[in-house]
Amino acid sequence: MTHALRLRFQVDDLEGDAIRALVARHLRGMHEHSPPESVHALDLSRLRDPAVTFWSAWASNALAAMGALKQLDGARGEIKSMRVADAFLGRGVGRAMLEHIVAEARRRGMTSLWLETGSAPAFTPALRLYERAGFVRCGPFDDYVEDPFSIFMTMRI
Repeated sequence: MTHALRLRFQVDDLEGDAIRALVARHLRGMHEHSPPESVHALDLSRLRDPAVTFWSAWASNALAAMGALKQLDGARGEIKSMRVADAFLGRGVGRAMLEHIVAEARRRGMTSLWLETGSAPAFTPALRLYERAGFVRCGPFDDYVEDPFSIFMTMRI
């Protein structure tokens, strides 16, 4: 892991070519490893929902990652659309994005975070990241239902 990598986080309007390409890459990856009815990733229009704040992370002029926080209610948030650009995998960028989202959720007064991720082997690095950050497995929340292709997690913050 490179500790010297300096990231700049910004709320993103989803208009740039680089971020649109990373969102498309994220959606393709979700569909490669889960059946369509088990893909809960948000497309561009749903990422623009007023309840969602979307960030991009940049290393100099290169897009390194993306992530979003969806306000579920006054006390709970859901992590959505976490993805590290392929060129930045294994460099601590995913952890940095997760820490950024958790800090923002705390700043907003949220008391818990929730997420859904896939259960296929391709999702193992994400599961490890979330577990190391303190997330624990739980049952479905909000509109989610039990699904063998989904893993649900939560964390008190």
